[in-house]
Amino acid sequence: MSNRYAIILAAGKGTRMKSKLYKVLHPVCGKAMVDHVLTQVEAIQPDEIITIVGHGAELVKERLGERSNYALQAEQLGTGHAVMQASQQLEGKTGTTIVLSGDTPLLSAETLQQLFTFHEENQTAVTVLTAHAEDPTGYGRIIRDENNHVVKIVEQKDANAKEAAVQEINTGTYCFDNALLFDALSQITTDNAQGEYYLTDALEILKNANHKVAAFQMTDFEESLGVNDRVALEKASQIMRKRINRQHMLNGVTFVDANSTYIEADVQIGSDTVIEAGVVLKGQTKIGEDCLITAHSEIVDSIIEDHVTIKQSVVEESHVRKFADVGPFAHLRPQADIGEKVHIGNFVEVKKATIGEGTKVGHLTYVGDATLGKDINVGCGTVFVNYDGKNKHHTVIGDHSFIGSGTNIIAPVTMAPNSATAAGSTITEDISEHTLAIARARQVNKLNLAKKIPYFE
Repeated sequence: MSNRYAIILAAGKGTRMKSKLYKVLHPVCGKAMVDHVLTQVEAIQPDEIITIVGHGAELVKERLGERSNYALQAEQLGTGHAVMQASQQLEGKTGTTIVLSGDTPLLSAETLQQLFTFHEENQTAVTVLTAHAEDPTGYGRIIRDENNHVVKIVEQKDANAKEAAVQEINTGTYCFDNALLFDALSQITTDNAQGEYYLTDALEILKNANHKVAAFQMTDFEESLGVNDRVALEKASQIMRKRINRQHMLNGVTFVDANSTYIEADVQIGSDTVIEAGVVLKGQTKIGEDCLITAHSEIVDSIIEDHVTIKQSVVEESHVRKFADVGPFAHLRPQADIGEKVHIGNFVEVKKATIGEGTKVGHLTYVGDATLGKDINVGCGTVFVNYDGKNKHHTVIGDHSFIGSGTNIIAPVTMAPNSATAAGSTITEDISEHTLAIARARQVNKLNLAKKIPYFE
């Protein structure tokens, strides 16, 4: 197998997106379009990847990092001009170069591999990746001769009526003999409707020089979708979402209603987990086996271990361990670490807190900046008061402790194992082992004084 190179075109601003965000950085299922493209290119393991950047160059580089090399297209003068910017890295090298656009997030590694294989087996100078389109409007047309050989590619604005009726379209992805590519690029001109250097002109130059030009038609037209506006972006997201959900189902995940479930590209889910309608899973979330995620839960950048139930709750940047259950209507904020067999009930909020095995936090409670041990019972309405207006303070609760309902724990406080608070207490001091802390004012009843309250007047 010859050397393989890849050039990803990602320099355009994308004016039709009408956005401050550069086109290729718009997300599709949680991942920038150009990141989707790069991920599929990486899967076919080329020897070198070069991303052509222009508008938003630093942002694109920041997103892709060291996964790619880069070349700058300072002026956007067409696709041919963009590829020329890679000459310093690739000109003169032998091998095959694939050129593709950073706004085609649905292309698969399988299709790219098939294109490479077809190109190399047929020993062509250039192979165009094509697709059959029922409505080819907006795409370049593949023009063939009577022997079915590719003659040229005509852009829509330059096509006559007969050419415009052709339904085989150019996807904007090509395999070139690398040396011939840069030789042809040196000969292209701007003699066209747009006044730009078209990469497609390189095909005609190579054909006129008696080099073999071929086309490989992909089986799935949806992969060819290029995103140029918000309408196409939404369509690409729909297709990607269905693709992602289908793969999870094939991997053994049950969806109650896949059409109403949103799962981003990098989410992992174990087998025999059930995902109900309206669930949103984002970022680097990992969900184990035999879990239940009920309707309308949202989980972001979190780890959910095996046999966990999440009921109608929001989980952000948190870790929920085996056999725990969360919700309904709970909120786990960043750095919540929920131990095995822990119960987090309704309207409980946890932030930057570790909760030990078997502990129960049933309802209407805030746990922030705290470490809770094993088998603790936290009563209803408990508040871990962690903020003094300037700094956050930490609370430690020992194993097997009992916190009465309505307790306010004013951090920093340490409760030793097997200690307790009486309901309605405001705790400001440490509590030793086997101690019950009662911190509430004695009730005083004032006869007839209620009559002076305006409510009773």
